[in-house]
Amino acid sequence: MTSAGQAPEVFAQRPKRADARRNYDALITAAREAFAENGAAASLEDVARRAGVGIGTLYRNFPTRRHLFEAVYVEEVRELCHSAEGLAELPPWDALVAWLHRFVAYVATKRALAEQLLRDSEIFTSCRTEIFSAGEPLMRRAQSAGVVRDDIGFDDVVRLISGLTMAQFPSPEQRDRVLGVALDGLRPPAASR
Repeated sequence: MTSAGQAPEVFAQRPKRADARRNYDALITAAREAFAENGAAASLEDVARRAGVGIGTLYRNFPTRRHLFEAVYVEEVRELCHSAEGLAELPPWDALVAWLHRFVAYVATKRALAEQLLRDSEIFTSCRTEIFSAGEPLMRRAQSAGVVRDDIGFDDVVRLISGLTMAQFPSPEQRDRVLGVALDGLRPPAASR
């Protein structure tokens, strides 16, 4: 997230002690895996087992299933947003495309979590703001370089890409091909020929 003032409240709950922090991180990782494999109905006991902690440790960190959903969702958004910083050295088009590929991978694996979070919730809204704060500069940079058409906004791109993620693809390769076709539509008419 870009600043402590904007970070969702869930970050304020992160433990400070090293051992508690390790448990917290292990729970987030385990929950991410369990939700990816089993959806929102994944067993919390399974999450604790995967993390190598007791169920009491899980509940001390995340009093409800929703707290765990929110923490996993926010951590994923944080990683996605942070990835934009590492792309600054790439040419504008390559940076935008690399980040959008990361965005697609993120969205494709977060359906179960997003369904559990209300789209108008404070955390969902904060995360959306952070995603725009990370992606919009990449797009503006590409537009300034003349490699992305200037008659579209970042919201248009997010809706386009999000729409693609709603489709079921038999393989990641097909998803990437379809994404490539959509991304070609972002180029100015002269650049796409």
